[in-house]
Amino acid sequence: MNDVLTLILGGGRGTRLFPLTHMRSKPAVPIGSKYRLIDIPISNCLHAGLKRMFVLTQFNSASLNRHIAQTYRLDMFSDGFVEILAAEQTPESSDWFQGTADAVRQAARHFRGYDAEHYLILAGDHLYRMDFCEMVESHIDSRADITIAAQPVTPEDATQMGILLFDREGQIGAFEEKPNSERLSQIGSSTPRGSTAGGTTPERPFVASMGIYVFTRDVLLDILEQPGIDFGKEIIPKALNIHRVRPYVFKGYWADVGTIEAFYDANIQLTTRRPPFSFFHPRSRIYTHPRFLPGTRMFGCTIDAAIVAEGCYLEDASIQQSVIGIRTRLSPGCQVTRSVILGADFYEEETDADDIPLGIGRDVILDRVIVDKNARIGDGVRLVNERGVDEADGEGYHIRNGIIIVPKGARVPAGLTV
Repeated sequence: MNDVLTLILGGGRGTRLFPLTHMRSKPAVPIGSKYRLIDIPISNCLHAGLKRMFVLTQFNSASLNRHIAQTYRLDMFSDGFVEILAAEQTPESSDWFQGTADAVRQAARHFRGYDAEHYLILAGDHLYRMDFCEMVESHIDSRADITIAAQPVTPEDATQMGILLFDREGQIGAFEEKPNSERLSQIGSSTPRGSTAGGTTPERPFVASMGIYVFTRDVLLDILEQPGIDFGKEIIPKALNIHRVRPYVFKGYWADVGTIEAFYDANIQLTTRRPPFSFFHPRSRIYTHPRFLPGTRMFGCTIDAAIVAEGCYLEDASIQQSVIGIRTRLSPGCQVTRSVILGADFYEEETDADDIPLGIGRDVILDRVIVDKNARIGDGVRLVNERGVDEADGEGYHIRNGIIIVPKGARVPAGLTV
């Protein structure tokens, strides 16, 4: 894998993940109690022996840059690196990245000089565990110019993804970005009768791009000279008539956690007995920043179907089907159900605390809530969305898809009921 260079896209504004992306980029969003989304693609690369990675960033990138700098310091006696390529003004362009392909185009001045026969292009906000060695080897064995990782999906998911259409030889013949339900009815299935290229089933009749690509070097550099700012909407459809574009069908778990609902579901699924994705793996562990925190202390707590990170202080609290992030403080009487608490970046001395201490106050009830880092929730607060509101904004909280989100650093006054 020494001839592969990896480019990880940091994403755009991340508006669908607001307010979690109000102060950070999508790849920097915490997940699974102690990790960040960027840890997923980087860890997958490290397990595949791909140790030369550029991360292309633009919006709210400070926390992402800091996390990468503190976490991924590779062996100084190898040529491995994880390096940030931030959007910048140049003599050729004074614009921000306009899309996925434009980001790679503008960054090419930095990576084209590296010795690499193939480029692996990844997104920084997906949750999955994949052996990239198999994908690159498939790309080489099939003599493809472009290989697209793909997965069978349901008709509901297909409307939000790029759909691949195949010919009988397994070649990708067409690409449709986010077709509506009427168009999907016309297509019927991504895979033509008699072909097994996509591995579809009656429940998952469409094959969707996962936003993971392998490009042969000369093909990518040539494509970047052509018009087009997005791989899915422009670059790939144009390439179908010119280059050999092949699928790599992935049958494992994969999720785009680019929306509040998807992010919430991915976290809550981690608390089940047999989650579709697990951070507990005997070999392919997910790496993150080592914080050297003490073990969590718990007194008089009831905990069931939960993940609790290190460094927490929990007293007389009830936790069910929830994810509790690092340095979380739960005061006596707290009831946390089906919720995701991202934790805190620091500990607060009692002498420094204001009228609402850092963490969750006494007798607080949380149900289907995401509490971002460094939030302060006063005593007696009830965040349960009793009226079933789908979307709203209030003092110290937002509601999206019926899920209550307390933003980073927010203050929720004592006694509030939502």
